[in-house]
Amino acid sequence: MSDKKKKTYDRGIMAEGVAELFLRAKGFEILARRYKTPVGEIDLVALDDAYLVFIEVKARPTIDDAMYSITPKMRERIHAAAGHFTMHYPDYANHPMRVDVMAVKLPFTIHHLENAFME
Repeated sequence: MSDKKKKTYDRGIMAEGVAELFLRAKGFEILARRYKTPVGEIDLVALDDAYLVFIEVKARPTIDDAMYSITPKMRERIHAAAGHFTMHYPDYANHPMRVDVMAVKLPFTIHHLENAFME
């Protein structure tokens, strides 16, 4: 792995950790971190009251850059991976679901956009 890729990977891991702490402080119950499926990965899966929440964490130099980095292809991947999760954990399939985006500018600037996109 190149130095640049390693730094990007490490920044992503750190951003996910910061996002997880932020969500826990807001009362979310984290069910999975870096949930891997054949169709893609979900950064965090959580319960927020009755909602099953699939969370995409984006770390960029600015919050705007992070928010604009969510592409239509990423949305498709997240929805496919969410379907995989509910298929493999059917106890959660009847919860209302949403996708949130956590935009992170390290070290500690976070923007949490609930229900970021619907399909």
